[in-house]
Amino acid sequence: MRLRFAGPLALLVGLAHTAAFAPLEAWYLQLFALALLARLTLGATPRRAACLGGLFGLSWLGSGVWWIHVSLHQFGHLPWLLSAIAVLALAAFLACYYAATMALAAWLLPAGARPIRRITVWAACWLLAELGRATLLTGFPWLASGYAHTVGPLAAWAPWVGVYGITALAALSAAALGLASTGLSLQLWRPVALMALVLALGTQLPQDFSVSTGNLRVSLLQPNVRQDQKFDRELMDANLERLALQIESAQGQVIVTPESVVPLPLDYLDAVFLHRMERVAQQRPLLLGSFLGNERVGYVNSLVGFGGPQAYDYGKRHLLPFGEFIPLGFHWFVSALQIPLDDQARGQHQRSFEVAGQRLRPLICYEDLFGEDFVGSVVGKQSATVLVNASNLAWFGTLMVQDQHLQFSQMRALEFQRPVVRSTNTGATAAVDYRGRVSARLAPAVAGVLEAEVEGRSGSTPYARWLQAFGLWPLWLAIAIVLGWAGWLRRAS
Repeated sequence: MRLRFAGPLALLVGLAHTAAFAPLEAWYLQLFALALLARLTLGATPRRAACLGGLFGLSWLGSGVWWIHVSLHQFGHLPWLLSAIAVLALAAFLACYYAATMALAAWLLPAGARPIRRITVWAACWLLAELGRATLLTGFPWLASGYAHTVGPLAAWAPWVGVYGITALAALSAAALGLASTGLSLQLWRPVALMALVLALGTQLPQDFSVSTGNLRVSLLQPNVRQDQKFDRELMDANLERLALQIESAQGQVIVTPESVVPLPLDYLDAVFLHRMERVAQQRPLLLGSFLGNERVGYVNSLVGFGGPQAYDYGKRHLLPFGEFIPLGFHWFVSALQIPLDDQARGQHQRSFEVAGQRLRPLICYEDLFGEDFVGSVVGKQSATVLVNASNLAWFGTLMVQDQHLQFSQMRALEFQRPVVRSTNTGATAAVDYRGRVSARLAPAVAGVLEAEVEGRSGSTPYARWLQAFGLWPLWLAIAIVLGWAGWLRRAS
């Protein structure tokens, strides 16, 4: 197919790939999208494969993270066109991972390569792109392709291989499907059988690796304060009063507020407000989103515990570039966006908050995309029994971004077999059980308190154990073995 036709097709298939994720959760679209990309790139020249891989990535990630435009334009006050260009530039930068690895796959695979070699090398190159995007330059794994499989036959692999293992399995299956679409032959039956085996085997894998530690009633707050009003000095007292009334109305055994629900360092708060929090905490403990620190050491985005057995605070460790720390050379850009507290300090510990016989492990917003960072909290005798995510997605509107982030929490629940509860400013405030199912959720863009009950769990999944021991290195090693083998075969031929 000529590039003038293949290029638009790659763009169209990238859009279909975005539809595989929440809110549609059409996981099968991912297999078809990647299958078509594999068909377009396998057998192509490296230059052509790079072009098609880049166009696919540009379309997929541009349509998948378009909501960054809301933050830049509506709250950062960039002109509409500049905001759109900035989002497109980010998507183009991320698409370079896929352009480079599709070119690598094309270079490693001569025209006469056997189907099983084509499939494994193509899948290894796809995984290389995904791991690179997830780890380099602090990582940006939003919409990593494995997240599309919180439902469907590949979801059962989550407690065994995690999101990136599922990424590899999906790529293997899609590449097999792509080759099979060229016409079945005796040689092609093997990759098709491999795809069928991957999909079928997941449904037969053991799934019970954790045990119940009892139920916990949680109150999850959603204040629904507009982002452009959150730091308004004239409105802050009224917002804090509404927050206090929400907290005082909560009925759960523990109360969780969103990230930075108090948009000030804790030391700046009125003593009367703090006294009200302490009075509530005498009946039910509270995790309050605020900031700790000072101008000298830096401010830390934190959850502060009230009413626990000992003084508690958790500080965010994995910070978001441009929103929470400023990459070198970009102070001018962040200054133009006027983001409050735009260069924060990192938290230092990963302790759990103990309440009602459960151990709650906080994660602040973006942190729950990095299971490898906090896997130590879900392994061992004193591991966390409930994961708690506190977020504020009001920066990005309500379309797509909330459902996408909720889907990432569902994957963490599947990987570690822990319930995940989410308290957010504008949505998605929800409770997810240890099987990754959403058991309760508040509607977006409304103020309210979600009263939910979750079952705490202890025990370690196979994925948690090997991730704790080796990190993501087994996946990097698998890539190196496959690509090294392919390079040796290419040189030999």
